Amino acid sequence: MKATDCILFSGGAKGAEAAFGECAAKHGVEEVHFTFDGHPIERDRGVRVLNHEELGLGDVSLAYVSKLMHRKYADSPAIRKVLQTLWYQVNNGQEIYVIGTILDDDTVRGGTGWGAEFAKLCNKPLFVFDQGKDGWFEWKGEGWLGMEDGTGPTITHPHFTGTGTRTLTEDARRAIEDLFTRSF
Repeated sequence: MKATDCILFSGGAKGAEAAFGECAAKHGVEEVHFTFDGHPIERDRGVRVLNHEELGLGDVSLAYVSKLMHRKYADSPAIRKVLQTLWYQVNNGQEIYVIGTILDDDTVRGGTGWGAEFAKLCNKPLFVFDQGKDGWFEWKGEGWLGMEDGTGPTITHPHFTGTGTRTLTEDARRAIEDLFTRSF
């Protein structure tokens, strides 16, 4: 697969999303970053500002998400819009790569967790680099399977999603760079 045939779907925000975008640009992968008016992002390549009707297509009950994720999400317009943009990211990608922390209940911490959970619901290949455990994990339908030390996933579909935490460790940044180097 050639990098020039691929598209990264992300959000362009500080941290993991910006790092995915930087690696995409370095390797010649096209970028699409879903965002909304007033949301701060670090990437300026491939920005797609969603209007209110488009955001509405990705709307989800915050009560449902809170129950599914075993935590409470504040019912604020900003949180709602972030979750709606995650819907676009996951909906457009056929493989999902997330930087974050896997919790004991098999969800991923923070708003990023909704993207990972939505990928599970859509039965899409899902890989998480757990910053606390310093390694890649693959969702296998009923639980997470750690990848062998020194290995990680390879991007195999031309439409993929890269998202995650705003607080990125150097090891996680290197994991994103290694993902792109292995793949392209």
